[in-house]
Amino acid sequence: MSTWNAEDYRNRPVTILGGGVLGRRIACVWSSAGYATRIFDPSPDQRQAAIMYITENASTYAQRTYAQPSNDIQAFDNLGDAVSTAWLVIEAVPEKLALKIDTFAELATLAPKDCILASNSSSYKTSEMLDKIPAEAEARSRILNTHYYMPPGNMIVELMTDGHTSASIFPFLVERSKEAALVPYVARKESTGFIFNRLWAAVKREALMILAEGVSEPSEIDDMWKRMFVEGGAVPCAMMDNVGLDTVAFIEEHYVKERGLSGEKTVGFLRENYLEKGRFGSKCEKGGLYPPKQ
Repeated sequence: MSTWNAEDYRNRPVTILGGGVLGRRIACVWSSAGYATRIFDPSPDQRQAAIMYITENASTYAQRTYAQPSNDIQAFDNLGDAVSTAWLVIEAVPEKLALKIDTFAELATLAPKDCILASNSSSYKTSEMLDKIPAEAEARSRILNTHYYMPPGNMIVELMTDGHTSASIFPFLVERSKEAALVPYVARKESTGFIFNRLWAAVKREALMILAEGVSEPSEIDDMWKRMFVEGGAVPCAMMDNVGLDTVAFIEEHYVKERGLSGEKTVGFLRENYLEKGRFGSKCEKGGLYPPKQ
């Protein structure tokens, strides 16, 4: 598969739509990697604050990138001017779906034809933002989610298709993200909550249920979590392999029966893809969720 390549991207800017708390941090990430940055925001105060933040912090961010931060930082109140030469546009406007739909319709017209159009939304898949872009439009192949957390404290970014995104964009954007000291993860198909927020949703849900049922207290839940997962360094998939996938399936089956849940994507998934193939985890020469150790 060929890798996407925006013409002369090194000499073209990255544009962020929205100069708020997260938008200015995303812009600072790319500035610290040596890219010119453009901010679009209708608020003069936000534009000024964004430029000030990038100017004051890009050198600190660049301690991770080992690059010379770009001093080409501009802010606009006109969308067309902000995106006219960009190779990457990242939408970080308020989480209002109608606004995002209108924004991407404008970007499909105003941005260069080789420009990657990304949304930072944590709530909406980009496939939900295509209503005003014709089904046959080429722009759909350049649209995707790029969900940032809160740099520089958290440098993870999750990339996810809109269902039409050119496959060649992902390796290109992964490499560019690494240049900016980001840690990219690619969701291999559309998923509400991407990767981490789906994990967090399950943890959050169970924590609230434990509290609601009077089983434990917040301080005890947090202390157990810190001891096992922070200090202990446990991680979910390796932990399941160490416990044994047969044991995991047995325990999960009990929850399925007690709560009246569907076991299709838990017990059924494990049996069909692992247990019936002799893959029981780290205790087994065939491995489990992870391949066998060499």
